[in-house]
Amino acid sequence: MSDAILLADVDAFLRYLRVERQLSPLTQKNYAQQLSALCAQAEAMGITAWTQLDDRAVRSLAARSRRAGLKPASLALRLSTLRSFLDWQVSQGKLTANPARGVATPRAARHLPKNLDVDDVSQLLEIDDGDPLAIRDRAMLEVMYGAGLRLSELVGIDTTHLNLESGEVWVVGKGSKERRLPIGSTALSWLNKWLALRDFYAPGDEAVFLSSQGRRISVRNVQKRFAEWGVKQGMSSHIHPHKLRHSFATHMLESSGDLRAVQELLGHANLSTTQIYTHLDFQHLASVYDAAHPRAKRGKR
Repeated sequence: MSDAILLADVDAFLRYLRVERQLSPLTQKNYAQQLSALCAQAEAMGITAWTQLDDRAVRSLAARSRRAGLKPASLALRLSTLRSFLDWQVSQGKLTANPARGVATPRAARHLPKNLDVDDVSQLLEIDDGDPLAIRDRAMLEVMYGAGLRLSELVGIDTTHLNLESGEVWVVGKGSKERRLPIGSTALSWLNKWLALRDFYAPGDEAVFLSSQGRRISVRNVQKRFAEWGVKQGMSSHIHPHKLRHSFATHMLESSGDLRAVQELLGHANLSTTQIYTHLDFQHLASVYDAAHPRAKRGKR
């Protein structure tokens, strides 16, 4: 068969994955399936040895896979498999360079979560349970929505990161980038209610939000509690932290139309390949927040 050399190299690579890398059977199976498809496509292109591949041929393989119906995520997996296989060929001295390294992997489409409208958020946040942990949860929900935080930023807040007098919180986002954010009066009110109860849990560190054992609350615990409150409050869709952050962004943009300020508030390094906006001062961000956020009502300071 014309693809005997192609298959022989693939078999040797799969043996390497099994014996030396000791990858799981499922991973080995995935590699085998992708490489089998690549062998068939290469043979159809008249390629009988992997040394015939160049970046143009790799692009042709990708185009054939796309025409065969592969979605971006599946195509990215196929190209990743090919890169790993050809890297191994280079390490074995069979190739001098990996032609797949110069071929960009297609990006899968990003599907943003459906945001809640303002009325839905109000329904979710109408928690009047007097239980201390319910008060903690409402404070977390209010701060998450009130400042558009990432989940990691929420659980990472320490007491030293809060300025309750000026209504600000300091967070560390992706890439260890710091930002100072305004918090509305509603979130401040519930933060104060929770902080008045926090010491009863004998906190082991400076974490603002604690578990019932007095330790910094975990990401998983926050996700679980938010989902439970979504059910208790009669929400029609699953509630998770990023949905609140996305809702914050949507509501702020709808109200203010100030994309640059919202980008800064969210801590995005870029938005639709736009430049990084670092020159907006805090007073401008606070004024946009005060005017646009439905739960701000911060008043004059």
